[in-house]
Amino acid sequence: MDQLVTKAFLLAAGLGTRLRPLTDTLPKCLLPVDGLPLLEIWLRACQEAGIRQVLVNTHWQAEKVRAFVAARRGMDIRLTHEPELLGSAGTLAANRWFFSGEESFLVLYADNLTTFPLRRLLEFHGGHRQLATVALFRADDPSACGIAELDAAGTLTGFWEKPAQPRTNLANAGLYVFRSEVEDYLPEFAPSDIGRHLLPRLVGRARGCHIHEFFMDLGTPENYRRGQIDYARARRPVVEALSLTP
Repeated sequence: MDQLVTKAFLLAAGLGTRLRPLTDTLPKCLLPVDGLPLLEIWLRACQEAGIRQVLVNTHWQAEKVRAFVAARRGMDIRLTHEPELLGSAGTLAANRWFFSGEESFLVLYADNLTTFPLRRLLEFHGGHRQLATVALFRADDPSACGIAELDAAGTLTGFWEKPAQPRTNLANAGLYVFRSEVEDYLPEFAPSDIGRHLLPRLVGRARGCHIHEFFMDLGTPENYRRGQIDYARARRPVVEALSLTP
């Protein structure tokens, strides 16, 4: 069983071009959902899972993220600015110091949203000895996602980014737990991406963890609007009223 996972990368540096004009004046990680900025939702989820230190990467409108973090209390949050975007895998490579000496660490995409408890992902990871755990959900349109193939034991046997002819509908949720040895598999170039460049290198060395709860990529205006409703509904238990006739 792993030692406690206490550190997380929260990847938040994207430009949010698909969400314009919403992101013309606000970075997408600070867009509100159910009354809270996305970044705050993820930070609270990290705290609930026992994460003590978070590294947030910034790029577009970084000063607003800095102001948000400066005003927040109760967690050790560090920022790393990227004048040129490094990509998700490039950010890990450029900040190896953050996970040096750790058994494992968590990686999250700040523009996704889920009610899946991060603690469950960490517990799943602690139950196997593979190099990585990749959270997966069933996609309605797998050709628009990073798609994983698993064997009967749940080991990653293939990964393709937005394949024209998907072999499964198990899609990458952008939630990962990596052991520190993943450093040896990180691309040596930037920008580089976890889905395009790292996960194919981890075939046979990773396990898939299924998400059955609400999950959505909020990267488009349509998904952002729909996510507002679906996330609030998923978080609040639905009580069915039973009508009794005399």
